[in-house]
Amino acid sequence: QVQLVESGGGLVQAGGSLRLSCAASGRTFRRDIMGWFRQAPGKEREFVAAISWRDGSTAYSDSVKGRFTISRDNAKNSLYLQMNSLKPEDTAVYYCAADVSSRGYFILRRTGYDYWGQGTQVTVSS
Repeated sequence: QVQLVESGGGLVQAGGSLRLSCAASGRTFRRDIMGWFRQAPGKEREFVAAISWRDGSTAYSDSVKGRFTISRDNAKNSLYLQMNSLKPEDTAVYYCAADVSSRGYFILRRTGYDYWGQGTQVTVSS
């Protein structure tokens, strides 16, 4: 059973930075895709970024492109999201997710992911 545990959320001022981490266990990732999603109050959970565990290729939503960077550490079985130039509209609960289907391409909707973490709150004050 795959377990995902996020950490690193918190309160930051607009323009600041945070780094989220996701520790994965229960599976050796090879051809899988890992992603970050976020959900603000009253809104749908939305795609933020994803990375291929196999070759490190990435995908980003337009709203975070150029500000956020997704990365992984294969040896530590960990996923990261470096968030710079944060804006109040980035405020949300951020979730780590794993797509273990080995499909080989990115899915940008939540239904494409099989496992989820419990989420970590990110609050950006103006």
